[in-house]
Amino acid sequence: MTSNLLSSSALDEETARAEIYGLFAQLFYQVPTPELLAQMRVAVTDAPVAGGFLEEPWRQVVAAARQSSDEEIANEYNNLFGGVGKPEVYLYASHYVSGFLNDKPVARLREDLAALGLERDDSMSETEDHFACLCEVMRYLIAGDDVSVSNLTHQQTFFAAHIQPWAQEMTEAIAKHPKAKFFGVLAEFTQAFLGIEAQGFDLLT
Repeated sequence: MTSNLLSSSALDEETARAEIYGLFAQLFYQVPTPELLAQMRVAVTDAPVAGGFLEEPWRQVVAAARQSSDEEIANEYNNLFGGVGKPEVYLYASHYVSGFLNDKPVARLREDLAALGLERDDSMSETEDHFACLCEVMRYLIAGDDVSVSNLTHQQTFFAAHIQPWAQEMTEAIAKHPKAKFFGVLAEFTQAFLGIEAQGFDLLT
């Protein structure tokens, strides 16, 4: 997947968006696998159109992956987001929206997911408001086969309700953290991408 990211004009915009959300879902959910990091290190960094807004942020992500070992990235993930007790940086919407984990934002999210015919998989170790889980929902709303669910209207509504209100604060917290190297660069790319998403959805209103 990542070897094609931003690299081929044959990829339409919707496919590229779905791939980026899918990449975020993998990178933020748990320690990235060696296989995924190996793909990223050989990823093409030139956008289909030279000077594209995401080209340089993506190039920086690939460079950061190449400059860090699997072990260094794993340790960084655990130092920032894992560990026992309070993490250095939270990846949960409820923390940023209400100040408490598993609070009212999670209940509202579950209602919206149920309306879309979606529910939490029992194998998931994280609550639905984890950033990676929300990115996976967005990927589905873009790339799913059921057009009654996977459509631009639902993408816009879900993004505005469950990602836009807090993701900027989360990515800034990661980018500014002194322990964040690879994930600091990834946060900046995430921020740039979500900014484009927000602008695109604004044009629909």
